[in-house]
Amino acid sequence: MKKFMVVVVLFLGVALIALSFGELEKTLATLQKAHLRWVFLALGLEVAWIANLGLTYRSIYRLLGINEERGRLTLAAVASYFVNIIAPTAGVSGIAFFVNEARRRGYPTGKATLAGALFLLVDQAAFLAVLALGWIVLLRRNNLNAGEISASLTLLVLACIFGFFIYLGYRSSDALGRALARVARLVNCVVRPFIHRDYLSEDRAHAFASEVAEGLSSLPEHSVQRLIRPLLHALLNKALLIGILLCAFLSFDVPFSAGTIIAGWAIGYLFLVVSPTPNGIGIVEGVMPLALSSLRVSYEAAVVVTLVYRAVTFWLLLGAGAWAFRRLQLSDA
Repeated sequence: MKKFMVVVVLFLGVALIALSFGELEKTLATLQKAHLRWVFLALGLEVAWIANLGLTYRSIYRLLGINEERGRLTLAAVASYFVNIIAPTAGVSGIAFFVNEARRRGYPTGKATLAGALFLLVDQAAFLAVLALGWIVLLRRNNLNAGEISASLTLLVLACIFGFFIYLGYRSSDALGRALARVARLVNCVVRPFIHRDYLSEDRAHAFASEVAEGLSSLPEHSVQRLIRPLLHALLNKALLIGILLCAFLSFDVPFSAGTIIAGWAIGYLFLVVSPTPNGIGIVEGVMPLALSSLRVSYEAAVVVTLVYRAVTFWLLLGAGAWAFRRLQLSDA
């Protein structure tokens, strides 16, 4: 069964590449025209981003009293991104991957579930901080439109709901279980006419609540203050991604300002988060050039900058994630 699941996951990855082959082909053609020194620097920043991703999870695991190897957590973090890309479920697929890792490594699954939830929380908080800077730039340039406002508010509402669920689990596992069960019932009512079955299990919602509450009960005192370190790692992750976009501009000698880089990245990443497609594929490639062109970057230059940025932050990550996923499976075989 384990080998079957590995084959299914890798097959989905190959299918995603096949369906997006046209996008990949354009990206590779664009990379051939770029100044390679800046592309290599962007690749170096992506490697630093991956390393810092592992450090983010390590700081959260240490907060929960789990001493896991940094290298193992880095591989698991990249593999979970791969799983989230091929099976996008608002980060739940990645959390499930860490839960599976916890079972294999012999530490409590509740803590692994909470670690994934806390990572999503600090990651969203870090992005909202950068998004606020992007809003300031857009407001000063009078470029803020209804689409960006609605997408930002959607993300803010989701982050607040997510934080509320964690707080609810901290207070009572039963209360969290009831809340998640109501959400499951609502989702099932919406999708049942289309798939003719329940999409979410209410029993699983209660089990998930118990796992989260178990992890929360093990948090040490003053744990909120100790979340500052994971949050700083999350902010560094965003800074590295912005640095990759900067390298993409430099690769084609495209004029820019600090405000253009920050606001353009914030808009692109915003629509990546709220996109219905895996990791925003097709959406980010369409929205980011429009956002950059509204910030006084020529549309043709904005397209090539976006393709270079996505080559490093999406296609490279997809390949690295597939390798990390397979490496972890083989290490436990």
